[in-house]
Amino acid sequence: MTETESIAYDVVVLGAGPVGENVADRTRAAGLTTAVVESELVGGECSYWACMPSKALLRPVIAQADARRLPGLAEAVQGPLGTPAVLARRDEYTSHWKDDGQVRWLDGIGADLYRGQGRLAGPRTVTVTGPDGTVTTLTARHAVAVSTGTRAQLPDLPGLAEVKPWTSREATSAKAAPGRLIVVGGGVVATEMATAWQAFGSQVTLLVRGKGLLGRMEPFAGELVAEALAEAGVDVRTGTTVESVARENGTVVAVTHTGDRLEADEILFATGRVPHTDDIGLDTVGLEPGSWLDVDDSLRVDGTDWLYAVGDVNHRALLTHQGKYQARIAGAAIAARAAGTALLDEPWGAHAATADHYAVPQVVFTDPEASAVGLSLADAERAGHRVRAVDVEFSSVAGAGLYADGYKGRARMVVDLEEEILRGVTFVGPGVGELIHSATVAVAGRVPVGRLWHAVASYPTLSEVWLRLLEAYRDN
Repeated sequence: MTETESIAYDVVVLGAGPVGENVADRTRAAGLTTAVVESELVGGECSYWACMPSKALLRPVIAQADARRLPGLAEAVQGPLGTPAVLARRDEYTSHWKDDGQVRWLDGIGADLYRGQGRLAGPRTVTVTGPDGTVTTLTARHAVAVSTGTRAQLPDLPGLAEVKPWTSREATSAKAAPGRLIVVGGGVVATEMATAWQAFGSQVTLLVRGKGLLGRMEPFAGELVAEALAEAGVDVRTGTTVESVARENGTVVAVTHTGDRLEADEILFATGRVPHTDDIGLDTVGLEPGSWLDVDDSLRVDGTDWLYAVGDVNHRALLTHQGKYQARIAGAAIAARAAGTALLDEPWGAHAATADHYAVPQVVFTDPEASAVGLSLADAERAGHRVRAVDVEFSSVAGAGLYADGYKGRARMVVDLEEEILRGVTFVGPGVGELIHSATVAVAGRVPVGRLWHAVASYPTLSEVWLRLLEAYRDN
């Protein structure tokens, strides 16, 4: 092992995924020298094993499903998807798992990239162990930002290691569709990958421990997605726990709590995420290795004046877009503190990630799509708000019928009865992912319900669901 001399920067960023990239972008824009440390590919989980490949897989599936609901087009798309072409396009969107383009982008903003395993080695100090064993020590004058993300959580099951199960990484990067696929889980990864691989010809069995799918959303979201998955041919089994797994002569065998024996070619566990903080030297600064990192709204780790945790590692909202939002806030806060200027950390200020608490949007790219922002009815009630839920069916909107024959979907807004603002909005149905930003603006902007009457939706679009929601609120 060879150790080099210490190199000083204003800011050191651990992790070069989209979150770390955005922290670096903001600190460099403020004129701060910035080092970025990455042990895998620049671009992170999102670019190579999550957002980009999964949506590249799903887009043809959704497009075909939409086309099959339109007379005159349905007859032309009844055959199977061209899976090899879909996978080839997926490969293009991951840059064939090469990060040359993203490295060029880092170079372009003037950040220095260090490849290797980065670890804290005391306050404001990071060591980087390179692929050749060389250790480089980096010191930070102002801040170290941890943006190392999460990894898949696997259950402690007998026989699991020998089975070599899929996680989200294998599910989004697989080179061919397995004949039979068991998916364990009921969240976003489970439902999206069940949607994709069923469409590519796999016989999919979805095993869900709870009562339904998409448990963080309104109950009707999971119900509509489960119904559609079943119609597409997925065997959806709720209230089911896997007790053991094995691979026998190449076949995966999963035994459930009821003693059912299920066979498949592959098994995907989509059962949660854990923070990627077990080997980054947290113990050298008095923190627990492997733990989530608690932060204030400027994303600074509690009890420190130099350490930031941005993105999934702080467990506030495990979503790429929300992590990038946090990165913009953190970068601006680091720059303000470095310059000695006033910190605008009041709610909704330039240095406060307030949206994490009130206006987190998410889209699940299943068929139908499910999208939501803010609080569900149950969450709003638990938070002590006096609220009312208003529901409408998309069948009441002319644009839905034009979008697809037999369009099926539902919308809900959760109205705060005291402040007359929206606490949350949920849309479920084909194409609703593009509607959610309007709801995000309404929730984050705390737009009064009375003012929403003056936001006129174009006819005939899906957006007219806003008018139907407002009418339902007024008439009830």
